[in-house]
Amino acid sequence: MTGVLCRVAEKKSSSWMPLLLCICVANMALGQVRYSIPEEMSTGSVVGNIIQDLGLDVKRLKSGRARIFTEDGSEYIGLNAEKGTLVVAKRIDREELCKQISPCSLHFQIILENPMELHRIDVEITDINDNAPYFSKKEYSFQVSESASPGARYSLESARDPDVAQNTIQTYKLNPTDNFKLNVVSRPDGTKYIEMVLHTSLDREKQEEHKLTLTAFDGGNPQKSGSVKINVVVLDANDNAPVFSQSAYRVTVPENASRGTVILTVSATDNDKGANEEVVYSFSQHTDASSLFNMDPHTGEMTVIGVLDFEKAKHYEIDIEATDKGGLGDTSKVLIEVTDLNDNAPVISIISLSNPIPEDAAPDTIIAMLNIKDLDSGKNGQVKCFISPDLPFTIKSSSTNFYSLMSDDVLDRETVPEYNITITAMDEGSPPFSINKTIHLRISDVNDHAPVFPQPFLTAFITENNSPGMSLLSVKATDQDSGNNARISYFLEDSQLNGMSASAHFSVNAESGEILAVRSFDYEQTKEFHIRVKAQDGGSPPLSSNVTVIIKIQDQNDNPPQVLYPVQTGGSVVAEMVPRSADVGYLVTKVVAVDVDSGQNAWLSYKLQKATDRALFEVGSQNGEIRTIRQVTDKDAVKQRLSVIVEDNGQPSRSATVIVNVAVADSFPEVLSEFTDFPHDKEYNDNLTFYLVLALAVVSFLFITCLVVIISVKIYRWRRERLLYKSSGNLPVIPYYPPLYADVGGTGTLKQAFSYEVYGTTDSRKSDMKCSRPFSQSTLSVDHSATRTVPRHKTESENMLTEVRSASSLLL
Repeated sequence: MTGVLCRVAEKKSSSWMPLLLCICVANMALGQVRYSIPEEMSTGSVVGNIIQDLGLDVKRLKSGRARIFTEDGSEYIGLNAEKGTLVVAKRIDREELCKQISPCSLHFQIILENPMELHRIDVEITDINDNAPYFSKKEYSFQVSESASPGARYSLESARDPDVAQNTIQTYKLNPTDNFKLNVVSRPDGTKYIEMVLHTSLDREKQEEHKLTLTAFDGGNPQKSGSVKINVVVLDANDNAPVFSQSAYRVTVPENASRGTVILTVSATDNDKGANEEVVYSFSQHTDASSLFNMDPHTGEMTVIGVLDFEKAKHYEIDIEATDKGGLGDTSKVLIEVTDLNDNAPVISIISLSNPIPEDAAPDTIIAMLNIKDLDSGKNGQVKCFISPDLPFTIKSSSTNFYSLMSDDVLDRETVPEYNITITAMDEGSPPFSINKTIHLRISDVNDHAPVFPQPFLTAFITENNSPGMSLLSVKATDQDSGNNARISYFLEDSQLNGMSASAHFSVNAESGEILAVRSFDYEQTKEFHIRVKAQDGGSPPLSSNVTVIIKIQDQNDNPPQVLYPVQTGGSVVAEMVPRSADVGYLVTKVVAVDVDSGQNAWLSYKLQKATDRALFEVGSQNGEIRTIRQVTDKDAVKQRLSVIVEDNGQPSRSATVIVNVAVADSFPEVLSEFTDFPHDKEYNDNLTFYLVLALAVVSFLFITCLVVIISVKIYRWRRERLLYKSSGNLPVIPYYPPLYADVGGTGTLKQAFSYEVYGTTDSRKSDMKCSRPFSQSTLSVDHSATRTVPRHKTESENMLTEVRSASSLLL
């Protein structure tokens, strides 16, 4: 073969540059050899002799620098160039190398140089039986009902063996096979499916659990195997009926046995298990003693539920049954003999009962009327009746066999809401016979307790600038009463807070007591509120109590610092003078600022933001003092412009900036000549002109509108006055002048006191005039029941002049 082979070889050391090696040959020889070796050969074992198989000699291997090349870089096979043999370089595990692929081969090339030769070598790795079959689990459990029919199938997990061909799994064996046998099914892909088949019926009563062993065998030599334990738990089927411990039970019962007395406990056993061994006891359907006796279906306890009377019946014969849940059962008999005693117990009958009774019931209030009798005669029929002396009640005899249960003390429902009054009646027989009857008496509530708050004062905190409707806290009162008497409603007591009703600031949920903020609060205006919340119950009449809630407003950093000095003007230039002889630390001026917030939100710090000469001035971070930090020289500019920023300590912080003009000069004319060149702020002038024009337009519009309205009103009034004058021409004219008003030139009334404040500055654009409110106001009232007062008739020109003057005053 003729061609060119080029390869890139890179040295292992990082300091060497990649070496490009190109080998060009005219002829390339190719050869191929195939070997077969078993897996797990020891390292150094000879695979084959390539000198003989490829027709080479040792010298050629050395001169050609023979080496092995694998595409995947594996090094399972090595080359012994001294002997010309291939040897095992490291342990070869066929299962790890090829899994279940067969055949399993290693492919590599032997490369020779000068001239170039390439020989392909294939080494087949054959399998040895080095792996035993295994199961994924050590033990499996199955639950099989004893009623399962023969032929029932139960799938089992197949074993695994990483070997191939004859060395993999070949057969399975199940032991013992008394009840189950193994069925192995081969699939089309060669795998085996195994299942366990029931061939003999199971009996749980004989054997509850079967332990089997499943073993898998491979076909290797020597043969290997793996096993797994199989536990088969037999589930019970209802194939056994209950059996009573006795065919007949005998018991003796005194005729005065009280209701609920246990006279006998029967039992039956069932050889089944679980739910099938649960037995239910009952009377037979044809038994007529169910009105006197009761059988507990689960425990087999027979109790007395009726009154036994020896004179009526001396013995009873009752058929009983024991049945399991499958319907299988057994029967037995209970023979009951009644013995004669003082057989008539006193009988307590409640004729009337007042239940409940109010807690404010007076002593000696009758609660119940009782009738107590004993059918016996003589001493056996004489009855004593009493209750516990610890109760606030007493029982008295009103007539023969009749008793009254009455209150004997003050009752308090909040202390004891109910009583169990046990009434005992005892005859004087020998032995005496007694009977008890319990009355469950409830005490009804009276509204005798007002709602109570846990503490008289509560404190809530809310941050200013809150959103309306925010919940502050919930007040909770308790009332020892019950029902409507304990149903509490909450109300906000009407009071004045900052000149407004408390309901304008807060609201209270009547049901939950939740206090809500109606409006947003400003810490700088009000720092805390005191409101009173009333808790009122639903009694008649209602009772109430109050709690004072202190609501403290917490400050937010919502106000920036305000600079008080130096005052910033719009157009004029105000400068601080610093003589050129000023020394280091000379106090130029002090920036004074305040913050209406509180706490750390009002902690101010000063910082020099911009300056014409930063090396000349500094600002005290705490006191705002501007001082020189070096000696002033003649080279320093006369005009110095400082920008000082004032920041508070809030989160986030707010700031304000102030401009300080400093003149470095020894005389005022020098300063004046320098600062006359400062141009006015063009933007400020433009804005001021715009606002002045806008204000003039608004004032003109309002003036014209007021003039039109006044003329219309005056015309309307003039017409009404003429009609009134014509209809009331004979009435006397009495002029009326209300307090603090004076007649001015016969043109109308003006308030006596109006004050005006005029503020003027050197800058005409900042002049202002303020019209203050009048000192007092009064209202002209007319008594319609007295003689009507008719004002002096004015001419139309006078009325118009008066209205024009009033409108001018309002505009000013």
